[in-house]
Amino acid sequence: MDSSECGLKTNEEIIEELTKDLKSTSVRVEKNCSSTNKNEESDNDSEDLPEETDKHVETNPQNEDSCNSKVPHDLDENRLRDFVDEELLKDREIGLTETEKQSLRDQAEKLKNQGNELFKSGEYMEAISTYTEGIKTCPLAYDKERSILYANRAAAKSKCLEKESAIADCTKAIELNPTYVKVILRRGELYKETDKLGEALEDFKKLNSLHPDNAEWRHEIHKLGQLIEERDEKMKTEMLGKLKDFGNMVLRPFGLSTNNFELQKNPDSGGYNVKFKQNPS
Repeated sequence: MDSSECGLKTNEEIIEELTKDLKSTSVRVEKNCSSTNKNEESDNDSEDLPEETDKHVETNPQNEDSCNSKVPHDLDENRLRDFVDEELLKDREIGLTETEKQSLRDQAEKLKNQGNELFKSGEYMEAISTYTEGIKTCPLAYDKERSILYANRAAAKSKCLEKESAIADCTKAIELNPTYVKVILRRGELYKETDKLGEALEDFKKLNSLHPDNAEWRHEIHKLGQLIEERDEKMKTEMLGKLKDFGNMVLRPFGLSTNNFELQKNPDSGGYNVKFKQNPS
């Protein structure tokens, strides 16, 4: 009787079935091994990643620029260099005796003299640093001494073309000594150099009030007044020109132009009145 007729499997069928099971088992083992290797590689990557990232930051110029973007620019560095924490000085001076304060004043005087020598020899940056140390040393009670230190530092900054910072030091010196003529004059000149004509005019008016007999300062007041008037007229002309261009663009669809409107200056108010003309010439 044939084994296929009795439902029995042939030897070939049994071998094929066993071989098939072995193949599937082998596939499962390979998959598991592959999966295990991938997991191990992933863990290794995770462990190495922070170190690699740190190395990348150190050698990548773009990342360095990103970190350095928070570093102040030159002007800010100058402000940090010159900064005097007066609140800290107040706290320092709370427990000081008068003798100790005078000792600090004497130290500040020495620093001022050192700064003056540096200034005379053309070492302006070193002079600025020395004056700053003097300001930090001198007790707040000595307004006159501190005013001189700020004034001298402003002079050194002017030599370094740090005009805005020099103006700030002049302002501080004037706050401490409102009749400090030399510094008011220096600030007025710095205002002129930085095209702040209105502020310069105010300083020269202040000088004139302190010394009305000074013809040079009166002449400067007159000259600054003319310059300010010329500047303002120029600005008005430029503004009116821009307004005229805009007005023509708006009026064109209606068959009109700004020539249909005449501006007449009011001598009383200094303003302008608008007059409509139907047929402009």
